[in-house]
Amino acid sequence: MRIITGAAAAAAAIGIGFALGRVRPAAAVDQAAGHDMAMHDMAAMGGGSDIGAPMPGFQQSAALPAAGSTAMERLNKSPRHGEWVIVKVGPTDSVSAWVVYPERKDKAPVVITIHENTGINAWTRAVADQLAAEGFIAIAPDLTTMFRSGDLRADPTQDEGRAAIPKVTPEIGNAAIDAVAKYGMSLSAALPKYGIVGFCWGGGRSFLHATHARGLGAAVVYYGSPPTAEQMKAIQAPVLGLYGGNDARITSTVPATDSTMKALGKSYEFHVFEGAGHGFLRAQDQSEANLAAAKQAWPLTVKFFKQHLGG
Repeated sequence: MRIITGAAAAAAAIGIGFALGRVRPAAAVDQAAGHDMAMHDMAAMGGGSDIGAPMPGFQQSAALPAAGSTAMERLNKSPRHGEWVIVKVGPTDSVSAWVVYPERKDKAPVVITIHENTGINAWTRAVADQLAAEGFIAIAPDLTTMFRSGDLRADPTQDEGRAAIPKVTPEIGNAAIDAVAKYGMSLSAALPKYGIVGFCWGGGRSFLHATHARGLGAAVVYYGSPPTAEQMKAIQAPVLGLYGGNDARITSTVPATDSTMKALGKSYEFHVFEGAGHGFLRAQDQSEANLAAAKQAWPLTVKFFKQHLGG
């Protein structure tokens, strides 16, 4: 399904589609290479010396996940129960994860939240908190656990995150996500259903996990690169892709991905938000276009998970 938000984005996507060819197989993109989130924020804002400062008048909406600048405040004020757990992955490996429980009387489906390429941080955990506010048991694993030292509950620096991310091979990542999914669905408050959502590097890993996991109920990809056309053959779960119109490196892969998924008979819905940059959900406080994209993308995310996971 091709859904483009904004006339300019539609024209751009059409142009990209002809440039790539309608049925050209999608190719995998290296999610770690050249992927400095601070630089993407700069591009989204048009540069300037006040990178990272919220735009004037920004007010955090309680209906959205926190922006990067409001994440810790959101966590500190959350009425929901969140806790760190250690999930066993194999005989000698384990992964640290942040779990947040919804306030509800009945059982809830599980949604796994995959961090960006700088590792798990307060923002990732705040996204999980918002998913719990929507009624899901949310689990945010630190896929770099095995490649970190020191306090695993502290936010890694960007340098630490970038150093660890290349070591998380697809096999290591999928094994950890499998273990977290099994752990989540075994909780007494959980339904035996799970979905996955990822951002940036994590968006690519969310899409890749869909090529691997037979029990996956739904996958949401925020500005993450696609798997290869050959890998897409194995996808069984429906996939939702959410992209920024000003994020050409990633969004240019969408037409070929759409064509390939359609040709394979797979369920793929995508939305491109005009003017929004890479990382627009976390950087919703950086530009009006990012904020507009966040306000549209998040309800689509919640609706998609409720449609395919229940709850």
